[in-house]
Amino acid sequence: MDKTNALAAFAALSQPARLDAFRLLIKAGPEGLPAGQIATTLDQRQNTMSANLSILTNAGLVTTTRQGRSIIYSAHMPALRGLLSFLMEDCCGGAPEACEPLLDTLTCSC
Repeated sequence: MDKTNALAAFAALSQPARLDAFRLLIKAGPEGLPAGQIATTLDQRQNTMSANLSILTNAGLVTTTRQGRSIIYSAHMPALRGLLSFLMEDCCGGAPEACEPLLDTLTCSC
């Protein structure tokens, strides 16, 4: 991940409802959740949550799949790993490979 993508991800996560939605999607795992369920769980209006999910999707943090008439949102775990890797790329005195075990424990392979 480069600086531009990292800034887009941080901007997307900088609003409370979007951060809550992203954390909820991480918890939901690869099965994801429909927008209506996300809105209900977070006590948000559906149109507001749809706009927030669009911002997260445009930042690359969330993916979508269509199931019938529903759109299912899922956290894009490779993007999360990329963001964490970007933050830690100069850790350990410039030896980021030393941090790989830590990143592996922070992000699942789901």
